[in-house]
Amino acid sequence: MCPAGELSARLCAMTDASATVSSVEVSTVRSAPKTATAVGWAVATKGAVPRQLGLSRAALEANGFEGKAGQVLAVPTSDGLTVAIGIGDPGSIDVGGLRSAAAAFARASSKHAHLATNLADVDGVDAKAAAQGVAEGVLLASYRYTGLKNEPSNASRLESLALIAGDKRSKEVARGAERGMIVSSAAAFARELANTPPTYLNAKDLAAKAVDIGSAAGLHVEVFNKDQLEQMGCGGLLGVNRGSTEPPRMVKLTWSPKNATGHLAFVGKGIMYDSGGISLKGHDVFHQNMKMDMSGAAAVLATMSVLKELKVRTKVTAWLMCTDNMPSGSALKLGDVLTMRNGKTVEIHNTDAEGRLVLADGLSLAVEEAPDAIVDIATLTGAAMAALGPQIAPVLSTSQSLVDQLMACSEATDEPLWQLPLAAKRYRKLLDSVVADMKNIGGPYGGAITASIFLSEFVGDVPWAHLDIAGPMMVDGDDGIYAKGATGFGTRVLIDLASSFTPPA
Repeated sequence: MCPAGELSARLCAMTDASATVSSVEVSTVRSAPKTATAVGWAVATKGAVPRQLGLSRAALEANGFEGKAGQVLAVPTSDGLTVAIGIGDPGSIDVGGLRSAAAAFARASSKHAHLATNLADVDGVDAKAAAQGVAEGVLLASYRYTGLKNEPSNASRLESLALIAGDKRSKEVARGAERGMIVSSAAAFARELANTPPTYLNAKDLAAKAVDIGSAAGLHVEVFNKDQLEQMGCGGLLGVNRGSTEPPRMVKLTWSPKNATGHLAFVGKGIMYDSGGISLKGHDVFHQNMKMDMSGAAAVLATMSVLKELKVRTKVTAWLMCTDNMPSGSALKLGDVLTMRNGKTVEIHNTDAEGRLVLADGLSLAVEEAPDAIVDIATLTGAAMAALGPQIAPVLSTSQSLVDQLMACSEATDEPLWQLPLAAKRYRKLLDSVVADMKNIGGPYGGAITASIFLSEFVGDVPWAHLDIAGPMMVDGDDGIYAKGATGFGTRVLIDLASSFTPPA
């Protein structure tokens, strides 16, 4: 329960439920510990049924359980639960399927604090990758945002997770479980930030959060205030901030390992609340979720927070571009012209196309550092969701090599990306302005593409990719590893990219 008083409430609301995830004790064992009150056993559609389950295949089938992927059958025992977990056809089991199965197990066992499962010990799947996937599945499915609840009845009860594995796989399972816990904590942290209402998390608060975690995370953190941004010529971020009573912040975070194998830059959109500005959004459910318009910055900050723990060998520099977008007498107006960090002038045709304006300054600053590649991530366009639905994020890029790396990371993490064409030669003219170098929007169609073309004007010759996460930034109800609310989408992809990055040819 949060105590009375504005300051106390703000601090309480920023208490990370992600800490609950990181506090779960994850271990590797040879057999189910006596402390486990819910034990899950993997069952495929064919083959032997684990004897520890205490049920034959005929008995399972009599209760409607066939071992299909995603199926669970929870059987009460004197000590708690024994759970049959369907993993599908033995010949097609993969890490993504195990991650989903683990999430289903976690939900079936949600009233239990101590879990155990052999899901990470399935033949035919790499032990380390399987253990990471299973740990992620259980931990992320158990996450709940409870920062402002007086009685958080839906809070996770999970305290321990034991992964049952044979001697031949136990070391690799332990290594994978450790990584899964770290990655899950980061994804939960990103969810936590995006779920927090803007009253409790503004640009200054996010900057303070970055400073707080920076030292422990081995990061060099710099925070730039409004006066400094004016001196730097960050006209995009400052222009969007005009209508807000809250000052903007830009946060630069740097991870610099010794003998770095490459240099990667991240830029995250941090619109702490997006009203649309003068181009005011309608009063609907989508508008109510605009506290999540900083999900890109949340994913970047969460990623940066675990690079040290994961011993990432890539140098990573990140920019969080943070402000509200609000209507007022001082707000940006249609027809206004902004001068961006790189000197380009932009005519404003829609103040609700603000994310690209703040990203443009971040991209320009990233280019000045001469990284090997840049990736930006943003809840940028409704057009992306119209094209690919709420579960898939488009990626658009100037470098196919960088796209290929991102797609491999997408496959590994099960955060789905789909490449869309940049098509600058066809559609750049839609951004032409009579009075400035360009407009901030194109025509009524292809909005995800024209927004990306706009961003491409600020990356120079540096290989660059853009992730538009407007669709998968949230879910309306519990779904797989996701709990209702913010998903933290993109965090695990960025972590995987930083861990495996190769400078594009």
